[in-house]
Amino acid sequence: MVFSIALRILGESEAAEEVAQDVFLELHGKLGELESEAHVIHWLRRVTVHRSIDALRRRERRIEVPMDWNELPEISEEPAGVGDLLQDRLRQLVESLPVAQKSVVVLRYQEDMSPDEIAAVLEMPVATVKSHLQRGLRLLREKAARVLR
Repeated sequence: MVFSIALRILGESEAAEEVAQDVFLELHGKLGELESEAHVIHWLRRVTVHRSIDALRRRERRIEVPMDWNELPEISEEPAGVGDLLQDRLRQLVESLPVAQKSVVVLRYQEDMSPDEIAAVLEMPVATVKSHLQRGLRLLREKAARVLR
């Protein structure tokens, strides 16, 4: 769950692994304070989303050095199926959302959480969660329509 949430928000498995490791290290120190399994799950979701957002912000400030593509080895892959291509495209569209909207969409549709649960995890009003969800879905529809044209 932790890795999956981080991966959907960050879009990179290496960054998601790093966030997941940080979250579990922090969980180890907090185990005495967490009262139940439900409390642990709530804590994990909240901390994972916040750590993922922090990682995105650090990434935006990081200076990228261009790479010489001629030095990379050839990668041979079999062509992806249509279902794989659609899933990849949807993942890219979700990754392109603003951070707050992406977090809400991931928690709602990947983790199947209700707006009330998302509000508790992200520590924001339910109305704000619903607003982010509506804007995120509208933006996804607009982006998907542009892609399909």
